[in-house]
Amino acid sequence: MGIFSSILSKLGFGDDKKEVVADAAPGGADATAEPAAPVAISAVDVVAKLEGMAAANAEKLNWKTSIVDLMKLLGLDSSLAVRKELAAELDCPADKMADSAQMNMWLHKAVLQKLAENGGNIPAELL
Repeated sequence: MGIFSSILSKLGFGDDKKEVVADAAPGGADATAEPAAPVAISAVDVVAKLEGMAAANAEKLNWKTSIVDLMKLLGLDSSLAVRKELAAELDCPADKMADSAQMNMWLHKAVLQKLAENGGNIPAELL
C-alpha cells in the first residue's frame, strides 16, 4: 500500500464503498443482463475529520499549511525519507524534490488536491 493510500485510509475514504454486481437476467442465453445501478459514494468531510483529530491531539499541529503536521495528525511517519517517497508517488517535479521546503509546500497542496479528486470535501482556500 502506498503512502497516499494510507492517508486515504486514515481519513475513512472507501469505508462506504460497496461492490454492485449485476445478476444475470432470467430466461437463458438470449436474455441480457441489466447494468448495475451506480452507487453514490458520499464525500468525505476531510476538514471536519482533521479538525476533530486535531482537537483530540495534545500537540498543536497546523495541518492546514504543514505536510509534516498533517502526516503527524494522521499518525503517519513524517520523516523526510517518507515525505520524499510520497512526493515521488504523487509525481512531484524534480526541481521541487531537490529543495525540501519547496517539496513540502508542493506536497501539502498535492495531497489536499488528491483528496479532493478522490471525493474529499476540501474548501477552495486550502487548494
